[in-house]
Amino acid sequence: MMNIRPANENDIKTLTEIDEICFSAPWSEKSFTDEIMNNNVASYLVAEVAGKVVGYAGLWVILDEGHITNVAVRPEFRRKGLAKKLLTELLATAEEAGANIYTLEVRASNESAIALYESFNFKSVGLRKKYYEDNGEDAVIMWKV
Repeated sequence: MMNIRPANENDIKTLTEIDEICFSAPWSEKSFTDEIMNNNVASYLVAEVAGKVVGYAGLWVILDEGHITNVAVRPEFRRKGLAKKLLTELLATAEEAGANIYTLEVRASNESAIALYESFNFKSVGLRKKYYEDNGEDAVIMWKV
């Protein structure tokens, strides 16, 4: 059984571990602490399976705009609908906070993430050249209006 809930202070170490597994340029524990504990425009949700946090998603809501920061699911739990459920709940949370347009950046090579966002009617609108510091990869800029 999957459960989606708001992230809290007790999740920070686990989110850091998930980021290290999922991303070549992971966020630090300090970054997650700042986001979850101190950033009043940030919302983070976690996905639990059998009581274990296996994924998360986050965004900032600034005025009427939601900026998705990260969506990550442990590799062994992918292709089970967790990212889709996280994103559904995240967008609902953002809408409650006043967002009605959404944006994100995604690695140009991350075809599965791009397909996920397109399934939510995000559209590619441009590139941020050499956006990712770890390897200089471009980011696809996507918007949902």
